[in-house]
Amino acid sequence: MKELMTIIVIAVIAVTFGVIYMARADKKDVTVTNEAPTGLEKAILAGGCFWCMEPPFEKLNGVKDVVSGYTGGKETNPTYKEVGSGNTGHTESVEITFDPKVITYSEILDIFWRNMDPTDSGGQFVDRGQQYRSAIFYLDQEQKEIAERSREALMKSGRFSKPIVTEITKAGPFYRAEEYHQDYYKKNPLRYKYYRNGSGRDDFLDKAWGSEARGEGVIINLRSADSPYRRPSDEEIKKILTPLQYEVTQREGTEPQYSNDYWKEHRDGIYVDIVSGEPLFSSLHKYDSGTGWPSFTKPLEPDNIVTREDNKLFVKRTEVRSKWGNSHLGHVFEDGPPPDNLRYCMNSAALRFVPKEDLEKEGYGQYLGLFR
Repeated sequence: MKELMTIIVIAVIAVTFGVIYMARADKKDVTVTNEAPTGLEKAILAGGCFWCMEPPFEKLNGVKDVVSGYTGGKETNPTYKEVGSGNTGHTESVEITFDPKVITYSEILDIFWRNMDPTDSGGQFVDRGQQYRSAIFYLDQEQKEIAERSREALMKSGRFSKPIVTEITKAGPFYRAEEYHQDYYKKNPLRYKYYRNGSGRDDFLDKAWGSEARGEGVIINLRSADSPYRRPSDEEIKKILTPLQYEVTQREGTEPQYSNDYWKEHRDGIYVDIVSGEPLFSSLHKYDSGTGWPSFTKPLEPDNIVTREDNKLFVKRTEVRSKWGNSHLGHVFEDGPPPDNLRYCMNSAALRFVPKEDLEKEGYGQYLGLFR
């Protein structure tokens, strides 16, 4: 009998502590933020599921941090479960910390519009309820005015036939979400892709924005105090590029093989971005790959190269873009010569060749020593 009572007591204690543990596990440390570090600024935006709103901002030059969290309600330190119930008034949001000398608040909003549905007042895609509504939470009067101008510009653009209903609201406390929500797309890539693919978000964005969906083809002036290279405005780009150059660099097109400017170029010199002028490749690393496009074993300036996954042709490839011009250049493959076995297969239309005798007068004199 004593043994039975002992078992019962232990079971009751276990259940009690289990309930307490579960209750505590659903809570989290109170983390309220709004203040930005010196020299930086913050933006708080809501575009539905915060899992999907972290990636587009984290890859931007000038963005220092992106945090998932909750804001807009009255309850202090809400949990994911509480916010999901729709009873707290809070909205799933992201807090973006950025360097305004590199990327502006207005440019942050340009990316924001291209990653959600601003015409949906009842949530976003498969996630329904006010906890998934779209909103811009401004932190000061200047952000409010910029947000209003940005929203008005979108309305006047005629991009959407339905009214733009995204709210512009004064920011309150921003509560950091549970740690397992931070960078969810990195921690749980398969679950994230399954959710995102089934949500309808990307189908909507592709139809609404085409090549600019998710901000991938949007014109952003990626400025840096340390870089002399700038991306011109879209109007300027259209004026200076040929139709083929524009198709390749701005719409991720591909020029004809064996019928382009540089696949048989053998002179000494460097290749720069046709849009920004940033140095990209050198003739020292160029080789005949037999593909009909200019190919290189490595970049001249790796810091000017950005790569990302490309699944457009139902085959996983690695796209290559320029850092400052944000131009589509081509792709890199792992079938090149040793020792690195890389083949940077570029479009001539995305490049401009500067022969060694012109390097000094064109401002690339620092590379003359490579050819002596």
